[in-house]
This record gives sequence, structure tokens and C-alpha cells, in this order.
Amino acid sequence: MTMTDEDALDFAIVVYREDDRWEAEMLPVGLTSDLHGLIHALRQTPSMGTTIGLVAVGDDFFVALRVFGERVTVFLSDITASWDWPLAQQVLDYLDVPIPEEEELDSVLPAGDLSIFADLGLDEMELGALSGDLDLLPDEVLSSIAARLGFSQPFERAVDAAIG
Repeated sequence: MTMTDEDALDFAIVVYREDDRWEAEMLPVGLTSDLHGLIHALRQTPSMGTTIGLVAVGDDFFVALRVFGERVTVFLSDITASWDWPLAQQVLDYLDVPIPEEEELDSVLPAGDLSIFADLGLDEMELGALSGDLDLLPDEVLSSIAARLGFSQPFERAVDAAIG
């Protein structure tokens, strides 16, 4: 099932290092519902190291990915998004985490690698706190992550390009 909302802010951004500085570019919005396509796109990005993918899906959740060679790490901000959104379902499948029954959960819980950005200065506790902050929309959390990791300006330019 695919849900759409014309007012929702869906975007996919790739972030990478080039000439010792961070760069960010928008990816096709269709990748906000295609995990394997997203991983493929991240692998195609020329980078001097790790490539980061940041995806916001409406007001509901975000996904962060890091690709380095064949290694892919993934973080999903809210496993309950898997009840409604294909990308969240695909992330849980990729992580080999079963989709929870609605009665099993009464709060927002992340899935995946909480230490995805620990080596860049964003530890597990901070990422967990950001992803669980119900007062922040996914794009706001990703903006905070970008600022914390040192690529706020390229990230904001890419988001502005993605949303027009």
C-alpha cells in the first residue's frame, strides 16, 4: 500500500565528501519508497569515503543510511511507520526485524544502527533522543543531524532544491 499526501514533505538527499568538504544533492523523490533503489543511488555517488542518505517521509518518519563499499548501515526513526509506508517496511525487512503488531507498541521506537553516525560525532543517545522527539518533524530532525555532523549548509541547499 502506498500512501500519498500532497502536503507531505518527502525528500531523499545524498551527502558525501568531495575535496575535503561535504556536498549534498537531492535524489529522485521516488526513492522515498524504494530502499534498494536508494542504496543503489548512494553506491553510484562518487565519494572519498562514506556516502550518507537522508530520507524524510511526510510528517511520519525518516531513514538514514551510510554506504561504504559493500557495507550498508540503516537507521529507521519509527518502526510503527512500517504499518503504513513501503520504505519503512522495506527497512525492517532489510534489518530482518519483524513488523510489529499495533497492539505490541504504544510508543515510537527506532530500528537499526543507532551508532550510524557515532564516528562523526553524533552518539547513540543523541540520535535516539532526536528520533524520539515528537515535537520535531522528520525534516527538522534531519536538519539537526546535518548541523551536528557539519554539513548543514549543503543539506539545507539540497532540501530547498528538493522541495522547490
